Amino acid sequence: MARIVRFDCYEVDLAGGQVYKRGVRLPLREQSFRVLASLVEHPGQAVTREDLRRQLWPDEVFVDYDNILNSAIARLREALGDSANQPRYIETLPKHGYRFIAPVSEPNATAEAAPARRPRLLVLPFVNSSGDPAQEYFIDAVTDEVITELAALTPGELAVIARTTAMHYKGTHKDVSRIGREVTVDYVVEGAVRRVDDRVGISVQLVRVSDQTHVFAKRFEADLGDIFDVYGSVAQAVAAQIGIPAVAEGHAASSAVAARPPRKPPADLVAYNCYIQGRYLLERPGSPEGWVKARECMEAAIARDPQFALAYAGLAELWWLAGFFGMIPPKNALPQGTFNALRAVEIDSSLADAHALLAQYRKQVDFNWGEVRREMALALELNPDSPTVLMRYATTGLMPFGRVEEAAAELERAVELDPLAMHPRFWLEIMLWLGRRYERAIEQGQLAVELAPADFVPHYTIGLVYRDAGMFDQAIAAHRKAVDLSGGGPLMLGALGLALAQSGDKAGARALLERLRAMPPKVYVPPTSFAFIHIGLVEIDEFFEWMDRAIDERDHMITPIKTYPFFDPVRDDPRYLGLLRRMNLA
Repeated sequence: MARIVRFDCYEVDLAGGQVYKRGVRLPLREQSFRVLASLVEHPGQAVTREDLRRQLWPDEVFVDYDNILNSAIARLREALGDSANQPRYIETLPKHGYRFIAPVSEPNATAEAAPARRPRLLVLPFVNSSGDPAQEYFIDAVTDEVITELAALTPGELAVIARTTAMHYKGTHKDVSRIGREVTVDYVVEGAVRRVDDRVGISVQLVRVSDQTHVFAKRFEADLGDIFDVYGSVAQAVAAQIGIPAVAEGHAASSAVAARPPRKPPADLVAYNCYIQGRYLLERPGSPEGWVKARECMEAAIARDPQFALAYAGLAELWWLAGFFGMIPPKNALPQGTFNALRAVEIDSSLADAHALLAQYRKQVDFNWGEVRREMALALELNPDSPTVLMRYATTGLMPFGRVEEAAAELERAVELDPLAMHPRFWLEIMLWLGRRYERAIEQGQLAVELAPADFVPHYTIGLVYRDAGMFDQAIAAHRKAVDLSGGGPLMLGALGLALAQSGDKAGARALLERLRAMPPKVYVPPTSFAFIHIGLVEIDEFFEWMDRAIDERDHMITPIKTYPFFDPVRDDPRYLGLLRRMNLA
């Protein structure tokens, strides 16, 4: 066999004993690797347990190899994201052995080595050395800007871990080697920021994870008005020390990236200050009060600088979240959000995340799939490595059409770029659930709960998976937890009601219907909360009545209409096809 073999998005270095997933090395124990090597050397063929025993242990070595081999196979499947019940790669042949069922390819005969892999870099949250806790929002903004500059500097040559994962390490005291193992990076940037009035000093260190060597250290100083130039200087200095020139000779950037204008600070620094305070509030655990304060900050930034594209994008994101989580009726939030998303891309057409957000609005407002495709294509061209763009493409460009396997693949890329972020992970769980891959979905759901145990969302999503996997006790417990953490949110009550109905507790489900009907007029109750309980109770006429209302009101929960497992009993009903027609999905 060749030195390198490939399958799906994986690459196996048989001589080097390493496995890579889209260029990222997977931590795999030696025994698991040797099992994988044996399987990919004989694709499509049965490899017996006795064959594996002879390869892993000499005849004179006496071990409990059955249990050890079972563990090695289990760890291998876990690393590859495979399932024993629904295998994509490793098929179990009961009482006999295993077979590798995915296509395996070799590199071209002229290729002597694997293609170059991108170094991976993590920017740790910069430390506030000013002694003023009120400056935390500004320090976080510095971290964010340095990450943005590094990610945009050499697209395709350096993989920069996204800010959500970076912020998980704020205030921690873990050593660099441990952080490197947790998020699989080659380099870490550490730094400190001191701001006094309008003067800013930034100290930066670059550390190589493998030996914890301090490769580079430098202090940058500037007036606040020149701070964006400093961010660029930091990024170029770091990239040069890694061995990636700021502008690689012969580098072929995409037309969209090449046309992107250099980033400049807003003309009004007070406006910029309002904006970064708004982002600081937006990206923390939400509440209606926090949402209002974040909106006020964004609006204040725009009032001072009407050409502030990022502030418009921030407002558009706030309106989307408000409609999605039912803080206000979606039909009230969508016009406001669409206007702000359009203003953002009109002012600065290089904002990839804003184009992807505009695509989400075009999907929800009028099911204009042509515009969705156009905006998503532009977003992916502008920044193909943005976890936010990948997540929005999966949920808006693929999921509505039932393309959940492709959506899961895009979300796996997003998770690789932002491994500790909750949202890409729980959306990955959703896609696995919609694809009926319940075992893997539960694994992802458990990881999401570990990441954010006090957030209602991961409990809600894992409850969905448990329910359709037939694990009703676990599903009801998870949904009750989500109801408690959300303060009795209508969306959570609808999911609990469906689980109760399908488990046979029809009285409990009907009690939740009455509870939803009795909610105060100011509380928005998504029509799908009623529809889902009715389908659980096998009240099909009522289900379709509420689903029609859900489309009228642009209820966000209608998007996966083609793939909801619990919709299977009604897919042959002509009224179901009518719903698809109304969403331009027939």
